[in-house]
Amino acid sequence: MLKELKIFDTIIEPGKSYRLNFNMAKLYTSTSIEVPVIINRSKKAGPVVLVTGGIHGDEINGIEVVRQLISKKINKPVIGTIIAIPVLNVFGFLSGKREFPDGRDLNRVFPGTKSGALASRFAYQVSSEILPHVDIILDFHTGGAQRFNAPHLRVSQLEVNSWNLAKVFNAPFLMHGNNIKKTFRATCSDLGKTYLLFEGGMSNRSDKEVVATAVNGAIRVLEHLKMLGPDIPVELPKEDSIIVTDSMWIRAKYSGLLHPKVTTGKRVEKDEFIAIITDPYGELRYKVKSPHTGYIINVNHSPLVYQGDAIFHISKHGE
Repeated sequence: MLKELKIFDTIIEPGKSYRLNFNMAKLYTSTSIEVPVIINRSKKAGPVVLVTGGIHGDEINGIEVVRQLISKKINKPVIGTIIAIPVLNVFGFLSGKREFPDGRDLNRVFPGTKSGALASRFAYQVSSEILPHVDIILDFHTGGAQRFNAPHLRVSQLEVNSWNLAKVFNAPFLMHGNNIKKTFRATCSDLGKTYLLFEGGMSNRSDKEVVATAVNGAIRVLEHLKMLGPDIPVELPKEDSIIVTDSMWIRAKYSGLLHPKVTTGKRVEKDEFIAIITDPYGELRYKVKSPHTGYIINVNHSPLVYQGDAIFHISKHGE
């Protein structure tokens, strides 16, 4: 017998689809802001998977990934339940900003509080109303500011179920990373949930290749869980993820104009020429070299940098 599933005071019946409008705040104009929560439940028992994007309002790739999963009807399982929230931070999405209107980063206030600031109240509702029902979370992000991330999953090796499922997802890179306190990821971990955090591309930009990589990874996970029907094509990966257990940021030694010479995902050798920093007057021309052999995980696409700015994220060793 299927257990009762109740979200936002709505009983989610087997074999039915729902669009719940999570409404907890208004604009200054008293206009209500609704966060659509799209739920599809099979008549057969199975895992409950939560798929989320847009925890930062300017991360368009993650939003597009969830949108495509819905548009292609991949979110309609043959067993279990799929809960899709394309835009967690609708406020930030409307303004094209990373943060909530109160200036807080939604991904730094979980699990939230019932009577705290706006972002904290929102996090509390997600943590108390949705997460208790969920077994697995697929959370889609992009690089912040003007930094472009190579498509990768960020998972702790200590969380065995999440690490093993990450290998099924099979992003180009699988990075070990410890949880950061008060993040959505840390809250899911504290609740014992299996959680995959996907990073790819950069903010305020949609990248077809990054989105396709994430969508195909999500399909592989859902197929592995036996939640997909036979009409959903599954693209098998050509090779396994490159595992990265340690990495570092290369920082600008001078302020000036940045001219990257390599792209994300590229393997570089020690002392390989990877960027130039110049000044506006034709006097400075500094060559940035790789400190060791590794893979470029992130490239800063900002044309201007200050001394100390992070300009590349590079693995210390991959396998």
